[in-house]
Amino acid sequence: MSKVWFITGAGSGIGAGAVKAALGAGHRVVATGRNLEKLRSALRGVAADNLEILPLDVSDEVQASTAVAQAMTRFGRIDVVLNNAGYSLVGNFEELTTQEIERQFATNFWGVSHVMRAALPVLRKQRSGHIINMSSVAGVVGMKHCSAYGASKFAVEGLSLAVADEVEKFGIKVTAVEPGFFRTDLLDAANVKWPANRIADYAASEVSAQEMWSPYAGHQPGDPDKLGEVLVKLTGMASPPRLFVAGGDAIEMIAPAVQARLKAVHAFEDLSKSTVGNF
Repeated sequence: MSKVWFITGAGSGIGAGAVKAALGAGHRVVATGRNLEKLRSALRGVAADNLEILPLDVSDEVQASTAVAQAMTRFGRIDVVLNNAGYSLVGNFEELTTQEIERQFATNFWGVSHVMRAALPVLRKQRSGHIINMSSVAGVVGMKHCSAYGASKFAVEGLSLAVADEVEKFGIKVTAVEPGFFRTDLLDAANVKWPANRIADYAASEVSAQEMWSPYAGHQPGDPDKLGEVLVKLTGMASPPRLFVAGGDAIEMIAPAVQARLKAVHAFEDLSKSTVGNF
């Protein structure tokens, strides 16, 4: 059955890959992004009859509501919401300003929240739908230089898992996807944000975040088009996973971290239980 997809951050990377995969599978797509020219360029040549391109800065709650309303006007329903928009703020926590971290959350976390808040009444009325929120390996594993980015993705995971329980009774499914390194614009010089100032103690003992992470840009092993195809497969499942790890590199990083957490739970199980007191 043909579905209507609503995709944020559709102008490149995983978002653009999902647009092409969904259209190729016969679905209809509302592709959104802050830069309409970039969107049109990325999606040039795809099936225009089944595609609506809309401007959307997800950090703006009003714009999110407007875009969802426009999607409903065009196609009359929304079946899949893919929250993909985001960017990376990379650097040591002490070197990041409060304003930089707030901006990171405004897009990566509040953007997801705004779109979900706008879309959930539609899905609830339909008694069906699937929300896919893009997290990251950094949303599971603490990674050097990724404190702000990782915190925003940890928050997305917490939101996704909680809301999944709340809306399951309405026929709505929620999946948080944890990609490894994919060839997206996340580390592109035009998109990634680096701290403006360095602290001498860090500078003396390590290469900068920019020197460490920049070489990965454009050389990540993951193919965003292939992940787009996998996302289409997930939406066709009767019981899709609430968490999906995307990429062999992601599995290699996440599995040991989860096992280490479980080991820590059991290692201090007696001490933990000792905190239970009498009422």
